[in-house]
Amino acid sequence: MSTIHESRPADALRAGDRQADERASAQKPLGGIAGWMDDRLGAAKGVSFLAKKVFPDHWSFMLGEIAMYSMIICLLTGAFLTFWFVPSASPVVYDGSYVPLQGVTMSDAYRSTLGISFDIRGGLLIRQIHHWAALVFIVSVFVHMARVFFTGAFRKPREINWVFGTILSMLACIEGFAGYSLPDDLLSGTGIRAMNGFVQSVPVIGSYMAYFIFGGAFPGEAIIPRLYSAHVLLIPAILVGLFTAHILLVFVHKHTQFPGPGRTNSNVVGYPLLPVYIAKAGGFFFIVFGVIALISAVVTINPIWAYGPYDPSAITAGSQPDWYMGFADGALRLLPGWLEFETFGFTWSMNIFPGSILLLPIMWGIIGAYPFVEAWVTGDKREHHLLDRPRNAPTRTAIGVAGISMYLVLFMAAGNDLMAIKLHLSINDITQVLRLLFFVAPVVTFWITKRICLSLQRADRQKVLHGRETGTIWRYADGRFEEIHAPLTPEERWPLVQHESLAPLQLSATKDANGVDNPVSRKQRRRARLSHFYFNDRVAPPTPAELEAEHHAHEHVAAPTGEHEAIEAAGAGQERETIKADRHRG
Repeated sequence: MSTIHESRPADALRAGDRQADERASAQKPLGGIAGWMDDRLGAAKGVSFLAKKVFPDHWSFMLGEIAMYSMIICLLTGAFLTFWFVPSASPVVYDGSYVPLQGVTMSDAYRSTLGISFDIRGGLLIRQIHHWAALVFIVSVFVHMARVFFTGAFRKPREINWVFGTILSMLACIEGFAGYSLPDDLLSGTGIRAMNGFVQSVPVIGSYMAYFIFGGAFPGEAIIPRLYSAHVLLIPAILVGLFTAHILLVFVHKHTQFPGPGRTNSNVVGYPLLPVYIAKAGGFFFIVFGVIALISAVVTINPIWAYGPYDPSAITAGSQPDWYMGFADGALRLLPGWLEFETFGFTWSMNIFPGSILLLPIMWGIIGAYPFVEAWVTGDKREHHLLDRPRNAPTRTAIGVAGISMYLVLFMAAGNDLMAIKLHLSINDITQVLRLLFFVAPVVTFWITKRICLSLQRADRQKVLHGRETGTIWRYADGRFEEIHAPLTPEERWPLVQHESLAPLQLSATKDANGVDNPVSRKQRRRARLSHFYFNDRVAPPTPAELEAEHHAHEHVAAPTGEHEAIEAAGAGQERETIKADRHRG
């Protein structure tokens, strides 16, 4: 019996597989650790996509980066502080390094904070950096949101990202309040005492909510550990999650950019993430860190040893919350006392509840809903990747400034007692004036801001049609004087004419062909009125036909060379000849 070995067709087809695999491995662009990781994670394509992602270059985009870097600094310094901070309200007798408080009974939280400040090497500096970084984080988030609002960066497809940023800014304020309440000094304890009153002002269930939050009657010993859990675990986790989602959506939607030559809704003009942008971002991080560290080293903030431990029977005169909670404190001071009344056996503290509990969700709810309201009013469902100049959206800009004016009035009201003392004025008179300003200031600032934006649009229109002012005045033979305007270059002209000028929506028929009322006519009328409010006062940018006609008009009225002379400084003859040439080119 004999066996004959013959190659089967399938074997022949697989004969070169090993050689092909070896050639593919040899052609891999990655090697070493990077190649080993890519073989197991397949991350090369994703990293290559991110590395090629282009980001535009503009100073206002750095505001969001400052918020990101200051949040990272807060996380790093906060992790350091958790090593020594004791979140307990249990009473202890202080025997640390700070002599004025030795032998004083205080909470363990306050004692551990004093220990970080005076007994841990570098502890006070880390505390200062943590506090200053938190303040920089909140203010940079607010300013970043203002930039996004005034430039229209919240429009489709970025409405969800705007909502994420709105929630993030509100949680940042709550996180700050929880953080500065932890040391349990007299100032922060006063803030917790005020919070207890705010919660109790909630109609019907307020007392039950306060009892639940504090684990019994105020002050109790449960509030410090609970605030610590919220400050260190719960709120930071939500903030990091929202921030991550915010950044991912920026990558998905691509970054917005200001209008300019070559910039469209379908491209991004800037630098790739690697190596240019990441190098600039890394350097900027250390600049932010260095500035915060410098401020923390030379400017004291929250000196808890000067306040002493919290005592429910004492309060610091002129105590104020951190600035980002000042508007809520101001709202409480402006609400009149007659808003408190009793019905059905319940006390309705409407002089406290709206300003302390309702204000935050209402204010941030309005901010978060604005993109959807504007999209409904304008009927604009297109994607927008080019930013608006604030002057080209006068109504939106005026609304933003009016909202800022309301915020500033509330912020000023938080210091009405200090203003009365320092300026020797009646606190009642100051309060009455601020109450009036809360309603008058938004109207006045809205009108002034809109007028300024429209004036700037008209100035841009004149500059496009007639050119820029040169400062050179020509005297004609007949005695006339005229200032010479130099024409704009295409690069200078483009940002002034690229924007759209939307017209107000027109009402559709309120009745159909049979004379039956249109069921949506009321909604359409409301939308048309709002559209009229937004776009009735508008200045359309010059069209190419208008620009061409203006140039022909200039050429037609241009006087021949030699019939006029320039009135200008001596030694500017060469500049005069250049301007004269531009003048005759139109």
